[in-house]
Amino acid sequence: MLNPISPATGQPLQSYATLTREEMAAQITLAHQAYSPWRTCSLDARASVLKRVAAQLRAEKATLAQLMTDEMGKPVKEAGPEVEKAAWCCDHYAEYAATYLQDDQVESDAGNSYVHYQPLGVLLGVLPWNAPLWIAFRFLAPALMAGNTCVMKHDPHVPGCAQAIAQIFSNAGAPENIVVNLPIENALVSEAIAHPHVQAVSFTGSAKAGGIVAAMAAAHIKHAVLELGGSDPCIVLADADQEIAADVAVLSRIINAGQSCIAAKRILVEQPIYDAFVDKLTQRLAKLKVGDPNDPATDIGPIAREDLRTHLHRQVTESVMQGATCVLGGELPSGDGFYYPVTLLTDAQPAMTAMQEEVFGPVMVVCPVRDAEHALQVANASEYGLGAGVWTRDSATALHLAKQLETGQVAINGIVKTDPRLPSGGIKKSGYGRELGEQGIKAFINAKQIWVR
Repeated sequence: MLNPISPATGQPLQSYATLTREEMAAQITLAHQAYSPWRTCSLDARASVLKRVAAQLRAEKATLAQLMTDEMGKPVKEAGPEVEKAAWCCDHYAEYAATYLQDDQVESDAGNSYVHYQPLGVLLGVLPWNAPLWIAFRFLAPALMAGNTCVMKHDPHVPGCAQAIAQIFSNAGAPENIVVNLPIENALVSEAIAHPHVQAVSFTGSAKAGGIVAAMAAAHIKHAVLELGGSDPCIVLADADQEIAADVAVLSRIINAGQSCIAAKRILVEQPIYDAFVDKLTQRLAKLKVGDPNDPATDIGPIAREDLRTHLHRQVTESVMQGATCVLGGELPSGDGFYYPVTLLTDAQPAMTAMQEEVFGPVMVVCPVRDAEHALQVANASEYGLGAGVWTRDSATALHLAKQLETGQVAINGIVKTDPRLPSGGIKKSGYGRELGEQGIKAFINAKQIWVR
């Protein structure tokens, strides 16, 4: 059984039956049987299905949002927009898949030579709890529009969300089993990857788990895309617009109670404005309300699980012991639920725990840097390489930093975010491959060379 617990109360929620090994194999076979008719559908026909799914998501937004709030503690004012973003992803690929997948003509010694894009087959998505709708649909929408069918192994802490996603396709009148829910224990994931009908794996989660999934996929010679952890730097130089930079840094850090891979986690501030900028961050963070995720006034809900909160508090405690200054928060609260206070650690140094590890929670870490080159050095001194932010009015400096930062994406004077129009992914221990954009739909296709005399 999958037994989710409410992060807001610590109490059990509805339980869900898990599949046996044999039932899991049967579900994967259903997706395989659906593949042949789905891949032969025209792009227009697939687009029609995705548009209906988008409409169904919007029609059931309130129910889906509440499931996220119940199962992983997402504040209601963030949950509804996540459903809208999932619908946008469906609409985007319905509109642009034909352009992304059109044949690429290539000059050669042939009378005609080109690259033709075809689906691979059944894809396995191993999905996380922190954005149950959005991350599912950034996997599903491009994969389906490319002609693949999908098996969805969602996180065991959001089984209601997983079941609801599969039901959305049924309610929208999609062809049966182009998306199949796979409520299994984590111990069976290796067998799902090894199943002969599964052609590729998309995984979003921790670097440790991602390494295990990558090894399993490689052992069976199967494609994989990994979106793993991040410790994203946000560089704020002395000539930045400090007010806007502070607003965006705080927003990026506290979305989803700080449980976001691409959140701004290490704020690197140039020395001349360091004290003033810390004051601006302190003022903004101090105003935020931590509380019941069902309250529309709540800015930050609970941490998703008790073990994650314990891990977060260890990181904070170790960093303070190592010399960081705790300006706000830092105390483990009592009472029901897995809440953690908004915490601000300043005077951080690169070797400290909160600068070296991924910090998944409402904890902002601020580090002084001498200049732009020092900021670049500190930013790149990480085993992660997902996203980064740069704040400066000097466009030449901004572009120089953006090109030298060891990350998969950089936002200049803006927030690091995922967008269906643009590729997203990381390097180093943040993973490999890309989701979203043209690169995302081509992550799981056969780029077939066709040569004609």
